[in-house]
Amino acid sequence: MLTQQDKDFLAQKGISEEKLNAQLHCFETGFPFLKLAGAASPEKGITIPNDAEKADYLAAWDAYLQGTGKVLKFVPASGAASRMFKDLFEFLDGESDVPANDFIKKFFDNVHNFAFFATLNAACEKNEGKGIDALVAEGNYKAVIANLLGDKGLNYGKLPKGLLQFHSYEAGARTPLEEHLVEGALYAGGKEGNVNVHFTVSPEHRPLFEALVAAKSAEYAEKFGVDYSVSFSEQKSSTDTVAANPDNTPFRENGKILFRPGGHGALIENLNDLDADVIFIKNIDNVVPDRLKAETVEYKKLIAGVLVSKQKKAFEYIELLDSGKYNHAQLEEIIHFLHNDICLRNPELKELEDAELAIYLKNKLNRPMRVCGMVKNVGEPGGGPFLAYNPDGTISLQILESSQIDKNNAEYLAMFNGGTHFNPVDLVCAVKDYKGNKFDLTKYVDPQTGFISSKSKSGKELKALELPGLWNGAMSDWNTIFVEVSLGTFNPVKTVNDLLREQHQ
Repeated sequence: MLTQQDKDFLAQKGISEEKLNAQLHCFETGFPFLKLAGAASPEKGITIPNDAEKADYLAAWDAYLQGTGKVLKFVPASGAASRMFKDLFEFLDGESDVPANDFIKKFFDNVHNFAFFATLNAACEKNEGKGIDALVAEGNYKAVIANLLGDKGLNYGKLPKGLLQFHSYEAGARTPLEEHLVEGALYAGGKEGNVNVHFTVSPEHRPLFEALVAAKSAEYAEKFGVDYSVSFSEQKSSTDTVAANPDNTPFRENGKILFRPGGHGALIENLNDLDADVIFIKNIDNVVPDRLKAETVEYKKLIAGVLVSKQKKAFEYIELLDSGKYNHAQLEEIIHFLHNDICLRNPELKELEDAELAIYLKNKLNRPMRVCGMVKNVGEPGGGPFLAYNPDGTISLQILESSQIDKNNAEYLAMFNGGTHFNPVDLVCAVKDYKGNKFDLTKYVDPQTGFISSKSKSGKELKALELPGLWNGAMSDWNTIFVEVSLGTFNPVKTVNDLLREQHQ
């Protein structure tokens, strides 16, 4: 039973009672596992362009950049970096004063190789009266860690990854935010030299992001001969999800219903608010220094070239269907395009008359399109590419997380474990229709693809509801193309010691 205080709180957050009740219902019913047709592979659904095709796609993207289409780079950047430093926090809070495991030993053995070394050393000298080497020599390891993670020093334990110093250059250290600005200049600049970059950030960190952009964007604009337009947004309060008790009633804290951020799937709303024709999406921590960027840039241009080429073909087919001047052979050609280029299959198509078939084909063509880079599976955690059944009986390409797959189904488990590729979060999206109108991206979300996890708050167990993931169920009803990209384009930073990998040095 909702109190008036509850109703006022919901109104303040922009969440209707119907939405609250629907979320609580999800806790009662759970979410169904997806029905799988197979793991996507080079034989089934993952495109590997040959050299001639690569050249054509790269040329197609270069040509597109000379046109009037607006290109934007979208970077989810709101997550705190605290998990990067989990081992360091445990050492700081532990009883031992000297490095007791390989992770901490590696950190200190290589401390000079971190891009943030000079900044951290200066903080130690200011706060401890000694630099890192002197503190280590006297066994005061924890003072170094405290200055790295705590607010008296660099405060890295509370900052988002986008603001941490990742890479060293002669001119100084560079953050992931700056690396994304550089990337934007290298593959997303229009013919006028306009580079549009959008970061989703948390409210408490937004001033820091804005200050860094103000301090650095002019330098990169001059270096690459571009004009930056950098914008920010925050996850909307209305996309938060209710937390539930084990009995599926609303979890309350001090009498107030507890809501939690709904996960990266909430960002489909942020994406939907942007005005652009083509949007690149890539995680904040997947960046490399300039010496390795050429490979990343080539593959970004490649998947963008695939996108605009396939979109152009789809638009031509829609206009043909609109004209009414098509014959059966042309309808067969469109079906072939959907089957082979978009990998969308419908076993029931043979039953439709031409007029019905034309309506069906236009409906399937006229929707947002995305091209997703896929890398060969080397055991990294993350979602994978699959062929899955949709509610309407069609089979299409989907990016699935392990939680969406029934592990008690031996056939599905074998598909998951035997997958040849995984998802590095490397997408490029076309979000306008053939008439230049924006799609309402919220209409292409499959609400049945969220998931429930167990959490705790103030020592009490709770159930948390995750919205359909941004590149998972939130894009379930998009036209999707998978393209194999080089493993060299995937260099995430999950722990601080990942910055010691050769790719980040």
